[in-house]
Amino acid sequence: MTIKDTNVFNDPEENVDGVEGAEELYERFSLTVDKGQEPMRLDKFLVARIENASRNKVQQSIESGRVTVNGKTVQANHKIKPGEEIIVYSDKEMHGEEIIPEQMPLNIVFEDDDILIINKPVGLVVHPASGNPRGTLINGVAWYLQQQNSNISADNLPRFGLVHRIDKNTSGLMVLAKTEKAVTSLAKEFFDHTIHRQYVALVWGDVAEDEGTIRKHIGRHQRFRKIFDAYPDGEVGKDAVTHYKVLERLGYVTIVQCELETGRTHQIRVHMKSIGHPLFNDELYGGDRIVKGTVFTKYKQFVDNCFAICPRHALHAKTIGFIHPRTRKEVVFNSEMPEDMTKLFEKWRGYAKTKNIQ
Repeated sequence: MTIKDTNVFNDPEENVDGVEGAEELYERFSLTVDKGQEPMRLDKFLVARIENASRNKVQQSIESGRVTVNGKTVQANHKIKPGEEIIVYSDKEMHGEEIIPEQMPLNIVFEDDDILIINKPVGLVVHPASGNPRGTLINGVAWYLQQQNSNISADNLPRFGLVHRIDKNTSGLMVLAKTEKAVTSLAKEFFDHTIHRQYVALVWGDVAEDEGTIRKHIGRHQRFRKIFDAYPDGEVGKDAVTHYKVLERLGYVTIVQCELETGRTHQIRVHMKSIGHPLFNDELYGGDRIVKGTVFTKYKQFVDNCFAICPRHALHAKTIGFIHPRTRKEVVFNSEMPEDMTKLFEKWRGYAKTKNIQ
């Protein structure tokens, strides 16, 4: 049996092979009804005003609470009035692919009727895309939900909704919504920057400040479209804010904690590179070579051994916290550091101690 993933109604964000889309999968659109606008049903108004919108998908979004008028949810037949502010939370993802349920191990940290908290391993893609229809986290979640309820079919499967995602080779915590109301609640939190997300990373170099904030727009690289770059505010891309804090200095590398205020594609990787500290072993952003250190052969061999221990960019989504969609109470979830990064840290600690370079 195959399952069609649900859709909202906006054009998908551009996808490039090998690059996952933005961490936050919802955008907010604000429309103000013109002074001369005659009364019209809300759904008809949105279909007329939003490119490529269908009435069916608009109605689905209204019913699920992803459309508000003057801050309140309304029905599709609400008659709009001049001056009203309409806000639409729209899914940026490309949907419509068939979701094929597949049995796979899922490290479920927490589950209730509304949400799933999953600790994603390295190497697992989150969502099917063109040329990659199977073997993703969502395929596994679809199978898992069907085992919970044998009556679930393609027509009545609850939305196993993504409101964010993390890169294939980033490990760590993700929250998934099991109901439309949970999707809407979490999407609003992501947009309002009230989601608490902390990552731990190993970066090249001795970070000068004990803590700081990086505020630079992030957009596609002007020449190499498969990667992203940081730009001064107001030029290219979208605003992005990363708060960082040094956890441990190990001479030629530093363990840092990064907290996301926004969630742009590859945000931590791009921001840390922009201040001269690319993530260790990040092949897209220059961290898969010796950036800091000596020229001695023994040091090169040591770094190569470190690359072998952690054969991916050293980044882990350790903590996620938010207001629960149903209880409206704050919940916080933490995960242990993965084995590859733990071993990597220990190896660098040993080297720094031996060379007395801490």
